[in-house]
Amino acid sequence: MTDTTASASDQPDQPARRPKRERGALESLLTVTLGMEVLAVIFGTLAINGLDIAPPGIVFGVGGALVLLLLVATRVVRYRWGVWFGHALQLLLLSTGFIEVLAAVTAAIFVGFWIYCFVKGTQLDAAKRAATA
Repeated sequence: MTDTTASASDQPDQPARRPKRERGALESLLTVTLGMEVLAVIFGTLAINGLDIAPPGIVFGVGGALVLLLLVATRVVRYRWGVWFGHALQLLLLSTGFIEVLAAVTAAIFVGFWIYCFVKGTQLDAAKRAATA
């Protein structure tokens, strides 16, 4: 019987894979927080639409834009400017309190998550750098 498994050196036409980039604790924690915020904005958009505060096109347009911005933030949070972009989005989410008070309460809870994850992620990354140095 012949061996059908081939090693990477047996197949010269396949490019070598890059090693996976190591994500720090800060990036991981902030990405999870932004992901949860995406779900909260989706459900919040549906709830605000049900209240008939504004026309559905405007509600879903603004909600969709917020979801899109949060999804972009999950990809760029690895950079320092991406973390600042996330900070700005937290302020933007807090400003939804002008539309509905419970949206501000929900946003305030997520801002608390964001701050905790930012502080704890920074501490964990600093401890890891100190341990490897």
